[in-house]
Amino acid sequence: MMRFDTLRGWLAWQESLHPQSIDLGLERSTRVYKALDPAGIKPITITVAGTNGKGSCVAYLEAMYRAQGYRVGAYTSPHILRYNERIKINGEPVPDELICEAFSRIEAVRDDTSLSYFEFGTLAALDIFRRAELDVQLLEVGLGGRLDAVNIVDPDVALIATIGIDHVEWLGSTREAICREKAGIFRASIPAIIGDPEPPASLTQSIIDSQALPYRIGQDFGYDKSTSGWNWFFGERKIQNLPEPGLKGEHQYRNASSVILAVVQLEQRLPISDQSIRMGLQNVHLSGRFQLIEGKPTVLLDVGHNPQAVRTLVEYLDTNFPGKRIHAIFSMMKDKDIAGVLEIMSPVIHDWYFAPLVNTRAASESMMREIFTQSAVSIVYFGFTGFVDAFEAAKKQSHADDLLLVFGSFFLVSDCLFELEKGELTK
Repeated sequence: MMRFDTLRGWLAWQESLHPQSIDLGLERSTRVYKALDPAGIKPITITVAGTNGKGSCVAYLEAMYRAQGYRVGAYTSPHILRYNERIKINGEPVPDELICEAFSRIEAVRDDTSLSYFEFGTLAALDIFRRAELDVQLLEVGLGGRLDAVNIVDPDVALIATIGIDHVEWLGSTREAICREKAGIFRASIPAIIGDPEPPASLTQSIIDSQALPYRIGQDFGYDKSTSGWNWFFGERKIQNLPEPGLKGEHQYRNASSVILAVVQLEQRLPISDQSIRMGLQNVHLSGRFQLIEGKPTVLLDVGHNPQAVRTLVEYLDTNFPGKRIHAIFSMMKDKDIAGVLEIMSPVIHDWYFAPLVNTRAASESMMREIFTQSAVSIVYFGFTGFVDAFEAAKKQSHADDLLLVFGSFFLVSDCLFELEKGELTK
């Protein structure tokens, strides 16, 4: 018998069940995972970590394997609009009923083991995937790698997209420390793909300790551009004249190159054609990453919320919107490097509109006022009731050929897409 008969009921209960919203460690999840009796054939597993770029890499992998006709499960977080987005089979979010049934099975075997919201979701995804007769499951690390719940499953390929400063309370304040946490997904004799072109020195020791098989972008594999597209290479293996990645930004060539190597490493078990790789590159879609909403003015959405991510955003803006007047509708979580983000973004932003979020982790208006006061930002507006209020104010101050930029938090982008879905922002 189910404890709750709705997904909303289950999720509300899970949020209050565990004393900490983030509680890293594998012991609790492993115990319950074993109790779920995950016997039988485990799908081929690719685990993806990284400060930024994880979601993009999973999206490329999903698109390429689906183009080849494989059954693909993808577990990602956080979601943008609906919880179901976290657990997809063949590109479709699984229905509420499937998730509730998985939660019920977890609840039946966990006894007195306390699980966090994320651990419940991870176990549900693994349980659903195990029953779905998949060819491959793609697991995105939620935070770090070594102690993240997805790491209870041994990957067949491990991929780290980028290594930057974020989540310092849990992972450490240096790239060296953070790298060690992310490299925790490596396994002995398993391909470990590193898509960061300048990884910290600590990576070398992590590879030695794990005995993984390392492949580094710019050393062991890479890409170059030509007039007819771009070319990927790995030793003697080359794929030429590839189409531009469907996700925008120079960094997507690195993400796509890392993903191509991942599928090549597994091609003895999951054969894939160059044509499926091309189709995956073109057909990929990911909400909230350099997502353009055409209009007058155009709206650009990006979930970037740390210095590494917004440096990439500035590059994209400089390349694609040179000379544009950019109005930023902005919010961030209070545990992020807000001052660092403002410093990087302020040279390209004309004016700022702080949109308060209904979230206990979000920075308050008073906190934001203080940070903006200490920054070089000259034009910033406060006093809005929420996203719609801030967005409409920015829109009134803009010209038809300006750009409205919504960025800084998954939650803010979620608010924007929710309103767009309702049609409220197009009136």
